[in-house]
Amino acid sequence: MIAIVSAPTNLGLRPPVPGSVPGTAKAPEALREAGLHRRLLDRGAVEAGVVLPGRYVDDDGSRPTGTIRNQSAIVAHARRLASRLVELRRAGHVPLVLGGDCSLLVAAGLASRSLRQSAETAPGGLVHIDGHTDFRHPGNSGEIGSLAGEDLAAAIGLHLPGVADVDGLGPYFDATATVHVGHREDDEHADEVLSRIARVVPARDVSRRGGRSVAQGIRAVDALANGYWIQVDVDVLDPSSMPAVDSPDPGGLTPDDLVALLRGLAPAAWGAAVTVFDPDLDPDGRYARLLVDVIIDGLGELGDAHRA
Repeated sequence: MIAIVSAPTNLGLRPPVPGSVPGTAKAPEALREAGLHRRLLDRGAVEAGVVLPGRYVDDDGSRPTGTIRNQSAIVAHARRLASRLVELRRAGHVPLVLGGDCSLLVAAGLASRSLRQSAETAPGGLVHIDGHTDFRHPGNSGEIGSLAGEDLAAAIGLHLPGVADVDGLGPYFDATATVHVGHREDDEHADEVLSRIARVVPARDVSRRGGRSVAQGIRAVDALANGYWIQVDVDVLDPSSMPAVDSPDPGGLTPDDLVALLRGLAPAAWGAAVTVFDPDLDPDGRYARLLVDVIIDGLGELGDAHRA
């Protein structure tokens, strides 16, 4: 059954303005208020607690050279969250993580590697659904610093060892078992990502082909046969539908596109995370309610093929 885990981290994001903190840490409780937990529990899900992050610090002027923002806190949180995910998976549950920002992909990667070390047939793939490729890394940029814009690069081992090789477990996902979906046409790292991982599907192709068709193509990738983790950054949606994110860009998916994509992918996943929703940008809760519908309709059958 689905196990709901709250991971209210904002550690991987830059501050909205100097001295402030991003609002993504409020997302799990905003989604609870909008009815997500009640609706999932009515369907048989269980609550699996909260994994709290360390304190967010706007440390641009003080962190050591060669590190990213809040690095030590990100790594500590990733270890704790990964332990929770492994525990849930071994108990036969399918974790649904409510972020928080997408720096928590490191935790999913650590958990995936741990599971694969203990079972040859453990699911080891990644489907990264995001309005951006999140592929900034030291090899292509002199401006690294916010892991939420660099998480896919870290997940396949291209970032600083301090975040891409925690406890010697990197790369967390094999590039041949990694798929990215949802970036805009002007993404500066799209060509590099295309050359590095198994499959890349821009948002325009999802809109043209339909989410169901794209999901079928992804599930046909041989390296994903044992299952995968789904990372959903809600800025994959067009800002006309979902403006409550830190980096809204036009040209994204409609809610119906995303639901169809997730419906096609969810049964073969061993878990998923939903990230980057910012309740500070949703004063009347309308976007939280929309996101609840997307999660229920798109991820309601999460892990059906892997449940014990």
